Amino acid sequence: MAYILAYDIGTTGVKTCLFDVDDCISLVADASQGYPLYVLENGGAEQDAEDWWRGMCESTKEVLRKSGVECAVIRGLSFCSQMQGLVLVDREGNPVRRPMSYMDQRSGQELTAGIAHGVQIAGANVRKLLPSLWITGAVSSSVKDPVWKYKWVEAHEPELFRKVYKWLDVKDYLISRCTGNFTMTRDSAFGTLLYDNRPEHGEWSARLCSMFGVDREHLPEIIDATDVAGALTKQAAAELGLAPGTPVFGGGGDSSLIGVGAGSVEVGDTHIYSGTSGWVITVMDHRMVDVKSMIAAITGAQEGRYNYFAEMETAGKCLEWVRDHLALDEIGIYLKKKDVSEGYEAQSVSLYDYMMETIREVPPGSGGVLFAPWLHGNRCPFEDAGATGMFLGIRLETGKTEMIRAVLEGVFYHLRWMLECQERKVKTSDPVRFVGGGALSPVACQMLADILGRRVETVERPQNVGSVGAAAVASVGLGLIPTLDAVKSFVPVAATYVPDPARHEAYEPYYKAFRSLYPSNKVLFHALQCVRRDGSF
Repeated sequence: MAYILAYDIGTTGVKTCLFDVDDCISLVADASQGYPLYVLENGGAEQDAEDWWRGMCESTKEVLRKSGVECAVIRGLSFCSQMQGLVLVDREGNPVRRPMSYMDQRSGQELTAGIAHGVQIAGANVRKLLPSLWITGAVSSSVKDPVWKYKWVEAHEPELFRKVYKWLDVKDYLISRCTGNFTMTRDSAFGTLLYDNRPEHGEWSARLCSMFGVDREHLPEIIDATDVAGALTKQAAAELGLAPGTPVFGGGGDSSLIGVGAGSVEVGDTHIYSGTSGWVITVMDHRMVDVKSMIAAITGAQEGRYNYFAEMETAGKCLEWVRDHLALDEIGIYLKKKDVSEGYEAQSVSLYDYMMETIREVPPGSGGVLFAPWLHGNRCPFEDAGATGMFLGIRLETGKTEMIRAVLEGVFYHLRWMLECQERKVKTSDPVRFVGGGALSPVACQMLADILGRRVETVERPQNVGSVGAAAVASVGLGLIPTLDAVKSFVPVAATYVPDPARHEAYEPYYKAFRSLYPSNKVLFHALQCVRRDGSF
C-alpha cells in the first residue's frame, strides 16, 4: 500500500482525498469542507486563509477517521488548487491582508496605467505586449491578472504592502504553512505572467518585473510539481493530525493537474472541465498564443509540455446560481421527504442530480430560450469584465425546466465556442475527456456530446480529478509512477457518450444565435454597468 493525501483547494471548499497508488490511483476515502467567497461591491473577491487551513485540518481528520489508515504510513501530501490568487505574506508566513481571489476585478485603474494605454493590440500597449509575448507567451491584459492585484494593494494599502515579504499563490501559501518554506511551482509562477517560460530559461523575468514595477525580492523560489517543497513541521502536523516529517510536494494549480488527473497528458489530448469555472485545454509541445481569442499555451505540470488554455469565468457556478435562485428561492424540493437543500454535500450532488433529471425530456434549444453564462465577466474568446449573464427568448409558456436547461446549454455552447477557437490554431482530439462536477450527470455528458458533435469520455469520479492529478505528481516524485506521461494508464475511461446526429443538427441554429449574444449586447452591458456604478445611462 502506498498512500498519498491530496488536497483540492477550490473556490467554495476543500476536498481532501486519500489515495492508494498501485496499478491505478484508487480513492480510499474523501471528505469536504466548505468556506465562503467574499464578493465586495467594488469588484473585489476575497477569501480568508484561515478558512482554507481550517477546512484542511477538519477534512484531514475526517478522512483518517473514515479510512482507518494510520498517519505514519502516508507517504506524502500534495495539492491542487485554484490559481492566480494573490496571497501576500510577511516574514513569518502570515497573510498581511485577506487573500485576493482570481475572480477579483477591482484593479481596473492599475491595469490601465500598467498596460492598457497608448497604441494597443488586444487591449495591451504594444511596447509592453511584445516583450510579454516573447518572454512568457502571454500578456497581463486582464483586470483579474495577479500583477494588477499586487499593484492595487501597493497603491491602496501602502502600510500593508510595506509588510510584504513574499507573494504566493493559494496552494503555495498552504505549502508554506505546512513546511515553513516559501516556494511556488512553475505553473503558478507562470500564472503571475512574470515567469520566463522559454525552454532555455525557466526563471523569474527581471525585465518584466522592472516593466511592471514588481519587487523581485517578493517572488519565491521556483520548484517543479514533483519536487518536495519541504517536510511537515511539528506544529502543522499537530493541527492536521498527521506525522511530522511527512514529505510535502509542490503539486500544481487546477488548470495543470485536472488534465493530469483526467489522463489527458499526451500531445494533442483535449479535455473540457466544468467546475466553478470552465475551460478547454489541449496539450502541446510548443508555445503558442492567439491574442484575438485570448488563448495561450501556458506552463503546466509536465516538463516540455504546454496547455493551450481557453477559459470561461463561470461554468458550474451558473448551475449553482440556478440551484439557489430558480430551484430553491420559490419552491421547496424534497427527495424521499428529505430536504436536499440542507448540507454542503447535498447541495453539490443530490439537488444537482435532481435538476438534471427534470430537464432530460426538454427538447434541444429549451423552447427557444438562450442563456449567456457570463455571471462574473468573461475571459475567452473575449475579455470583458463587464459582460453579464442574461436570458433571451422567454415567453408565456416558458417554465423553470426550460430555463434550467437553457443555463446548461449556454455553458456548453460557450465551451464549444472556445473549442472551435482552439481548432483555428491546433488539432484538438476526438474524443474529448469531460471532467469536473459538471461531468457527474449522464444527461449533461450526453448534452455536451450532442452540442459538440464529438464523442465525450468520462472517468471514475470526475469531480476528483484535481486530487488525482495531485496524487499523480507526488507519486512521480516518490518513484511510484515512472513519469507523468505514464499517468494515462492509471486513469481508465469509465464511460463514452456518442453524439446524436439529429440532436446535434437541432442545436446548430441555437448555437449560431448564442454566438451573437455578446456582440449584440456589448454596448448595453457597459451601459448597465454605468447605471449600477453612478446611476447614469
